[in-house]
Amino acid sequence: MSKRRVIRLHGDSQRPAAPPSSDPTAELAERLSNSLEVLRKLVQQRIRSYLELRDGRKSAAARPASEPALALEGALPELIPGIDGRDERLLLVLALVPHLEPDFFESLVLENLPGGGDFPIFGGVKNGSHRGLLPTGETAQFVLGGVDLAARLAVSRLFEEEHAFGRQGILWLEPVKEGEPTLSGRILVAREWVDRLLLGKVAAPRFGLDFPARRIVTQMQWDDAVLHTQTRKQVEELTLWLAHRQRLSADENLGRKIKPGYRVLFYGPSGTGKTLTAALLGKRFEREVYRIDLSQVVSKYIGETEKNLEAVFRRAETKEWVLFFDEADALFGKRTNVQSAHDKYANQEVSYLLQRVEDFPGLLILASNYKNNLDDAFLRRFHSLIHFPMPGPADRLTLWRKSLPAGLTPAADVDLPALAKTYELSGASILNTVQFAALQAYARDDDTLLGSDLVEGIRKEFMKEEKSI
Repeated sequence: MSKRRVIRLHGDSQRPAAPPSSDPTAELAERLSNSLEVLRKLVQQRIRSYLELRDGRKSAAARPASEPALALEGALPELIPGIDGRDERLLLVLALVPHLEPDFFESLVLENLPGGGDFPIFGGVKNGSHRGLLPTGETAQFVLGGVDLAARLAVSRLFEEEHAFGRQGILWLEPVKEGEPTLSGRILVAREWVDRLLLGKVAAPRFGLDFPARRIVTQMQWDDAVLHTQTRKQVEELTLWLAHRQRLSADENLGRKIKPGYRVLFYGPSGTGKTLTAALLGKRFEREVYRIDLSQVVSKYIGETEKNLEAVFRRAETKEWVLFFDEADALFGKRTNVQSAHDKYANQEVSYLLQRVEDFPGLLILASNYKNNLDDAFLRRFHSLIHFPMPGPADRLTLWRKSLPAGLTPAADVDLPALAKTYELSGASILNTVQFAALQAYARDDDTLLGSDLVEGIRKEFMKEEKSI
């Protein structure tokens, strides 16, 4: 049997909530509505008590006689482990208000100050396209702590990085200009937590300037990946960290000595399986893999590259995501001798990346065609350097066999061992060649894969690299 939810307010009679609905959306809306009602009662009382004190209708030593004894059981979905304190739950509701009732704060202030007037202790700002009042850290101090200095200081600690809100990247204060009070910054809630708390699910991050990364997935399996024996061995060594990293960090001795995260470089020619291996690792360990889009990250404007990357790192560091930097030498290239202001800031970007990569607590994969293009300081900090060489004749033969379409029959002139021995192609090029030949068969309305079409496909692949058959 489900419990009847009750919101207890000092001085009010106990009022049972309506029976829970079988509709998850309706039940979520009911819980949020209950939460807003609790917050509304508290804000009303804080404002009235403060105005009485300010206008001399109450002694400065007097304490509010009817502070609500708030019971928040059932008021919000139980989605955040460790966030169960009274002030923490109320702060979360406070931060969600603009997403639920844009005029929530203004209506309460105008109700008690119908003639208007300055009310700086309440905090709040108006910003951007939102026309309502956005809560700040000062708003949280007033609502949760009133005018009691000790209580207000306790509220400020909820915004510290060491708090669960900060550690899990749930909410934080927007930075303010130098010299302004820290708590005058807006309360920001991570988009994913807004979705989780208001929609009951987490939407995938939308690719754009504020999140320049795309998720990569694959329908292939490990059997489809044809890797050099040494490469496969090193990849398996990498999987040991993914499987046992929790035990490493929990170890009484190692846990305090090793740095968080795991950094690995995949290097080798294009088409040799670097991206596929990253996607397969995510698939095997049920982790999302995001490829950083360098066209969205790298900027000619000073500081913009770091800002673009910080958005990805901050979003990913509280998840179990794998970050994949393809063509990494565009970002992690060697530092140069400073001969101009451009060189100076380019080196600063590399230094920022060096520190950020080292602090990332998850798996970070860099991919490059050439190992020597990367800055030596990065290479020293990698746990593993994994080479993806061009496949030899035996591996090429395996790739040819695994790439043939199931619905077409190879013609008598298709000699896969000869193709594998004669033409040095990567796995991606072999797949492109087979695709070309298959399309030719489909165009003929034929179910036969011709050797001549495969040779023509090889010729096209060689032309990309300005080579001839």
